[in-house]
Amino acid sequence: MKLYSSIGPNPRLVRMFAAEKGIQLPTVEVDIIGGENRQAGFLALNPTGTTPVLELDDGQVISETAAICEYLEEAFPGIPLIGATALQRAQTRMWCRRVEQSVVQPMTAGFRAAEGFELFKNRVPCYPQAADQLKRAAAEGLCWLDEQLGEQAFVCGERLSVADLLLFCFLQFGAQVGQGLDSERCVNLARWQAAIGARASALS
Repeated sequence: MKLYSSIGPNPRLVRMFAAEKGIQLPTVEVDIIGGENRQAGFLALNPTGTTPVLELDDGQVISETAAICEYLEEAFPGIPLIGATALQRAQTRMWCRRVEQSVVQPMTAGFRAAEGFELFKNRVPCYPQAADQLKRAAAEGLCWLDEQLGEQAFVCGERLSVADLLLFCFLQFGAQVGQGLDSERCVNLARWQAAIGARASALS
């Protein structure tokens, strides 16, 4: 297998996921700033032009972050990051969905509408007139997640899951694009973020 990776939170999520599971994934770096992902060679691999992409040993290709993580979970079940039981898997997917809706979607849309507008304006729909509202929605989503987390060690309670990795990667991304965590308002998330950031996989 090999992973077509790049800068950005989604490829980082897959790299962290693989690292936590002890999977060695050779990577091919794709220059998305330079538009390599929009060239014919990469589009032949993944017609959506997005990263990450996992190429299997037989040449088959899996794109979309969640699908790649699901595949790796099933192919390498030894360290479950989605869940070892039906209940755990449902809880993990529930929290991933909540993180995506409350933080990931408004944060990325807010970035594309403001700091990332020049890069994305000809690639995906961007809404510069809504940039402030989108960023505010992401900040409010983080405050809600802070309340839900409470004193738990992880998003799903006492077990590390892909929901933690998803949230961590986008918190790190937010800090790089002017949407950093308000650690005074979100003390639980600040504590949690420091703990996840201290894991070896955070260097991935």
